[in-house]
Amino acid sequence: MKALILSGGMGTRLRPFTCSIPKQLVPVANKPILVHCLENVRDIGVRDVAVVVGDRAEEVRAVVGDGSRHGLNVTYLPQEAPLGLAHCVAIAEDFLGDDDFVMYLGDNILAEGITEAARAFRADRSAARLLLTKVADPRAYGVAEVDPDGRVRALVEKPQQPRSDLAVIGVYFFTAAVHEAVKAIEPSARGELEITDAIQHLVRRGDRVVAEEYAGYWKDTGSPDDLLDCNRVLLDRITPRVRGRVDAASTVEGHVVVEAGAVVERSRLVGPLIVGEGSVVRDSELGPYTALGRDCVLEDAGIRDSIVLDGVTIQGVRGLSGSLIGRSAAVRTGEAAGRRLIIGDHTQAEVAA
Repeated sequence: MKALILSGGMGTRLRPFTCSIPKQLVPVANKPILVHCLENVRDIGVRDVAVVVGDRAEEVRAVVGDGSRHGLNVTYLPQEAPLGLAHCVAIAEDFLGDDDFVMYLGDNILAEGITEAARAFRADRSAARLLLTKVADPRAYGVAEVDPDGRVRALVEKPQQPRSDLAVIGVYFFTAAVHEAVKAIEPSARGELEITDAIQHLVRRGDRVVAEEYAGYWKDTGSPDDLLDCNRVLLDRITPRVRGRVDAASTVEGHVVVEAGAVVERSRLVGPLIVGEGSVVRDSELGPYTALGRDCVLEDAGIRDSIVLDGVTIQGVRGLSGSLIGRSAAVRTGEAAGRRLIIGDHTQAEVAA
């Protein structure tokens, strides 16, 4: 089995945060979303992976490289414009050949992995296997109608009158049969080749398409609140370890990770949380549910339930919560009011002390 991971989306709902970083590279629990995807693919025994990239390909390549650090062989496939998920399958046809493959959207978090779904697909080898989850408003998703035995009867993209509350999430298993289906469909009204149309083509011609409800935690990380929710869930799963230095005047409560080279002095750490490599936390209170990136400096600061990227400085500001803070940003005391921050790289912000 091979893997096709899609990493070309624009992340418009996360702007301005994603003006300076592709959404697939935003870290949750101090690891880029795309790396979480790659690790889930590796864990089902896949080694050959194609990553579809857009106009920020070099940033993705700089993080993932050739894949060897994750036990993978990674090939990059450029997509000139976001022309649909089925278009990604089309441009990957030469790479995929006649092999079965898993297609994985690079901004989706599946915290329990995809091992069970992969095992079921290998045993069953249906033309396609979909993962589903119940949602409150199916009109925003591809929606599946499924028989009691799990066979898909119909698949509709963003229906105005959904006949099911089962939304298709961003992991699909396919045999090579999907290539003929992709060639048979036309672009939708929005000008894209829809993977739902290709799967519906398989259903219409009588191919076996099955679906299962995903039992674990899933999130499409399209908004700041989605990212923070993922961060909480993944931090709850960390294994405590202290590789940096925590002085005797500091306290550590709960599951806390202090990476190598980090220094904690006269501070209170309340897990779950991560302090990244080379960061300094001094006279501060950190956590719970905070992921602090590498080479950050916190002095006389307090922050919880937040994602802080590499190189951030926070000085003299307490009470921060629910924040996303971009790379090399500086947050210091000033005249401005407010406590929630969603700011991009190299920003200077002033908040009330």
